[in-house]
Amino acid sequence: MENFTMLQFFEWYYPADGTLWGHFRNEASRLKSIGIDSVWLPPAHKGMAGDQASGYDSYDLYDLGEFDQKGSVRTKYGTKQELIDAIKSGKEAGLQVYTDIVLNHMGGADEKELVTVKKVEPENRNEFISEPIQIEAYTKFTFPGRAGKYSDFVWDYQCFSGVDYNASTQETAIYSIQNQYGEGWQDVLDLENGNYDYLMLSDIEFRNPHVREELKRWGEWFYETLGFDGFRLDAIKHMPADFYNEWLDHLRGKYQKEFYTVGEYWAPYDLQSMLAYIEATDKRVSLFDAPLQANFFKASKEHSDFNLCTIFDETLVQVNPELAVTLVENHDTQPLQSLEQTVDEWFRPLAYALILFREAGYPCIFYTDLYGSKYKDTGNDGQEHEITLAKMEGLENMLYCRKHISYGLQTDYFDHPNCIGWTRQGDDEHENSGCAVIISNGDEGLKRMEMGLQHAGKVFVDFLNNVQEEITIGEDGWADFKVNGGSVSLWAAKTY
Repeated sequence: MENFTMLQFFEWYYPADGTLWGHFRNEASRLKSIGIDSVWLPPAHKGMAGDQASGYDSYDLYDLGEFDQKGSVRTKYGTKQELIDAIKSGKEAGLQVYTDIVLNHMGGADEKELVTVKKVEPENRNEFISEPIQIEAYTKFTFPGRAGKYSDFVWDYQCFSGVDYNASTQETAIYSIQNQYGEGWQDVLDLENGNYDYLMLSDIEFRNPHVREELKRWGEWFYETLGFDGFRLDAIKHMPADFYNEWLDHLRGKYQKEFYTVGEYWAPYDLQSMLAYIEATDKRVSLFDAPLQANFFKASKEHSDFNLCTIFDETLVQVNPELAVTLVENHDTQPLQSLEQTVDEWFRPLAYALILFREAGYPCIFYTDLYGSKYKDTGNDGQEHEITLAKMEGLENMLYCRKHISYGLQTDYFDHPNCIGWTRQGDDEHENSGCAVIISNGDEGLKRMEMGLQHAGKVFVDFLNNVQEEITIGEDGWADFKVNGGSVSLWAAKTY
């Protein structure tokens, strides 16, 4: 069984110059060669900010950079044809391609409508703080630039459960739309703010059967147009779980294809809600391990005060490893983002070791750690900051170790708060596989660990090049493995 690794092939601040699809096309073969097996691409459709839109502000799901809408033909990432060519190149290189699906909300409506709403208390969305009132809402989407090509479906207020702007009074608030499908919010599992159905913009009403059918038709068109392999689902904690059950079952049934799917249920300190979502979707969807990423963030801030033996406590990979996509960073946790939770630079190699070299979880590495990033944005302090993030030295080396070395029976040595380790004994399918990993968040350390009798007498070296000396495995299959302070080493058989 091969170790698989996913790459998030974008970051929030990637330049809005239309080059990402071409960049992926050019990089596909190299990515496969360094140990990447699947690539998660950003939302492909036109957002309300046109060629400046990240895609998380969905405007027209059928416009993949083909129509002159919202001030541009191309999207932030390129044109429809460039996207088709990029996915084709990725698949020819042997990569699985996952597309980002944003179906929670829409923005940038083409027309206003007079809509009956109730204003709600932001901290408790179940509490109405007005009688039914009429507002002018941006809820009618006619997509004039597309002129009915691919779909003539018109989205109006009956397709949405809430909005946050009254155009007639220019007031911003949270308004629950009183339509024929329900007078309150949809049932979602997340109970933050009483009910967290409403997130932003025009919130899609999944109780409307016409909406469900249109999104199934769109899913078919989307797959037949691009030919991808799976999905990353955005903002699923704000959506009724039964919608994606129905949507995924429809597509998987129609095309007899797995469509590997990972959802963003971002609940860093609420593992139980994530487990409830897995139960509600009957394991149809994997989830990003937000609690593990939070532990990495915390560990990077606390240095030696953090007990490394607890790094997997209350994480998805600990309790449901088959459905855990592990990560160190993503576009939402970057510096200056609203969910900023950036893992400090010194701890990143340690965090990557914890997701790349262990048997459990499906690791996803972040674009910036492979390519670097430089950008400006306004922080929570209201000031503009310039951020430079260097690519992580040694990451490609770590990917090599995951793909070729880190296999076999795993034995943990989580027996010291500042120095933990584990061994992988190797397997018959991967020549010279097997390794000992040791991590310290304090001083340099030494840990006696067992590699197994099959490795007795072998000379081991640190493949991460952090410790220069060599270690010989004893006749009993044990050895003392070394690590520098605040560092990680992966010891494996010397082959040169």
